[in-house]
Amino acid sequence: MPYVNIKITDEGATKEQKAALIEGVTNLLAKTLGKNPATTVVVIEEVPTQNWGIGGQSVEVLRKKAKT
Repeated sequence: MPYVNIKITDEGATKEQKAALIEGVTNLLAKTLGKNPATTVVVIEEVPTQNWGIGGQSVEVLRKKAKT
């Protein structure tokens, strides 16, 4: 039973986009590794940008800097 955990920032992925990720990852595992889609688990976690850091700064800070 494959388990896939996708982490993204909480910047507005739509319900449709998340559904496409779940379907796409499930199909990729079935096609590439022969895994059964019925037992494939895909979890999408949305992380607040202030809790996601890159290069010593939060994404929230980096996004603000990019806008200025």
